[in-house]
Amino acid sequence: MKLYFSFFILLLFSLSTYGQIDSKRKSIAIPAVKSKDSVDASPLLPSRPINNNTSINNINTPKVSKNLDMPKKEFSMFPTEEFGNPGELYHKRLNKSLDHLKLSKEELELKNGSTTDQYFGDFKSKAKFVNVVYRDHGYVDGDIIQVLVNDDVIHARVFLTGGFKGFKLDLQPGFNKIDFLALNQGESGPNTAEFRVVDDQGSLISSNRWNLSTGVKATIIVVKE
Repeated sequence: MKLYFSFFILLLFSLSTYGQIDSKRKSIAIPAVKSKDSVDASPLLPSRPINNNTSINNINTPKVSKNLDMPKKEFSMFPTEEFGNPGELYHKRLNKSLDHLKLSKEELELKNGSTTDQYFGDFKSKAKFVNVVYRDHGYVDGDIIQVLVNDDVIHARVFLTGGFKGFKLDLQPGFNKIDFLALNQGESGPNTAEFRVVDDQGSLISSNRWNLSTGVKATIIVVKE
């Protein structure tokens, strides 16, 4: 009886030991529980709204237009002119240099100014004095004259404006010669002016215009009777 009981105890011990070894070989799968802070739910880097501002480090960058029309011809800082005939440019320059040959003497003097002294005549008067006035009858471009009476300088430098200005001249018996000497030709040339001589009664004795080159003079004589 004791032997049978001992065999039964040994059998139970063997089964228990085998069950423990077998249980170590088998693994139990534990289902994963999805965390609220998973990668899918919260990215590593927070997303930022799209910013249309084209600035980097507070420096504005230029915007590129999608409809920008690119020039079809290469840009050059040096102006070029195309001629069908290579000799065309030479002929144009030659014709321009010979333009003055096509003008009459009067037209040439009107364009470039007279190169010879101009005499506008002599006039008799019984007046005690006359008023001599002058102005630039063309574009006011800086014309300057010198005024002389009987070869004495009365006004050394007179800047001609668009309005009349001048001086009073007491007439001496006999000849009173008045010269207007062109000191320059202004910016556009020639030296252009209009003058008037009026007696003490307000009557016009003479008036005329000149177109002078530099160094040329216009002359009028008033003869006191």
